[in-house]
This record gives sequence, structure tokens and C-alpha cells, in this order.
Amino acid sequence: YLSQKVAQSIDVDLMAKHGYTIEQLMELAGLSVAASIASEYPKGRVVICIGPGNNGGDGLVAARHLNHFGYQPRLYYPVQPTKDLYKRLLLQCQAHGIALVGDLAEEVKKCDVIVDAIFGFSFKGTVRAPYDEILSILHGIDKPIVSIDVPSGWDVELGNAQEVGLCPDMLVSLTAPKMCAKHFTGRFHYLGGRFVPPDLARDLDIPQYPDSSQCVRLL
Repeated sequence: YLSQKVAQSIDVDLMAKHGYTIEQLMELAGLSVAASIASEYPKGRVVICIGPGNNGGDGLVAARHLNHFGYQPRLYYPVQPTKDLYKRLLLQCQAHGIALVGDLAEEVKKCDVIVDAIFGFSFKGTVRAPYDEILSILHGIDKPIVSIDVPSGWDVELGNAQEVGLCPDMLVSLTAPKMCAKHFTGRFHYLGGRFVPPDLARDLDIPQYPDSSQCVRLL
């Protein structure tokens, strides 16, 4: 289980020492999220709540792959960054006919699964607008939520200590589970992000991925 500091240093090493780009890591992470969802939930309508950083980027990639897998993804993306990386990922989704939705409260009534791609392991502090309202809406619904890497509103190490975070049905840890995953009580815990070099994988005690799978179930 990784602390916030170790998780950040691993990301830096994957790019600086091992030659990955952020785009490659995000693509493989998002693919593994989509593969995890496809392993447990039947094809249907999925709303992906996109945050302003890399966790949101993973969600945009996951949406595109879910579309390829036969799901019907929709994006709720209230704050769209100006960074080229995120603009390109959104453009790719739009090229695949993935719609942006404006009313999350209405959309969650019609969907089968919700993907929480709001905050990742860099999140600290309190949840600010408009994301506090998003968490409030998601707290009030009875649909399965899939959180990417860290459930939004959770402290990466302490878990849902402030009791404002989501309680997902599935957690997809990326690279390796973060310390907060010890507090996860949902039905499905998957590991994704099949990009860790063998030596580092041994150091982190990462389980073997089966054959060509992009994800492995931990729970």
C-alpha cells in the first residue's frame, strides 16, 4: 500500500527513469479501468464524472474504451482545463460520439453505472465547488459507483476520514493500491495500470496479471 509521497515518486520515476510519457501512462490506466468495469458490470449506460486533473484524464480514456467495448458512456465535465492533453482526450471522446451532459442529477437517474474520475492521489484538503455538489448528488443515489485509484473525497492515506467521500462499489487501484484502499468496503477491488517494470513490480509486491489482461482482481 502506497503513501501519497511514494505514489508521486513512482509516477516521476516511471517517466524520468523508465521512459514513459504521461500520455502512455494515462492511456494504459484508462484502458485498465474500462477492462475492470467490463469484468463485472453488464453493458449499459455509464456516466463518467470528470475532474480537473490526471484522474479526470484517466476517466476520459476509460470512456473511449468503454465505448469500444459496447457501453454507452456519457461525460459530466463541469471544469474543462485548457491544457492540451485534456483537450485532446476530450476531442477523442467526441470523435467517438460520446456526449457531454449538463445535468448530473438527471443523468444519474438514467445510467446503470457511475465512474468517479474526479480526484486522484494528489487530492488534499476540503472538497470545493463544483465538486462538493457532485459528491452530494452521488451520495443520494442507489447506483454502483466505480472509483479510479482513490475514491473522491478520501484522504489518500487515511481513507474517508472526513466522512464526505464516496463509498464506491468498485475501486480500481492504479500502479499499486494506495494506503486508503485498506478502508475500502465495496464488492470489487481491481488493480490496473500494467506498465510497471518487473524490478519495481517485485519491490511493490504487485501481483501477476493473467495472460493478456489489463487488470487483476484483488477482492
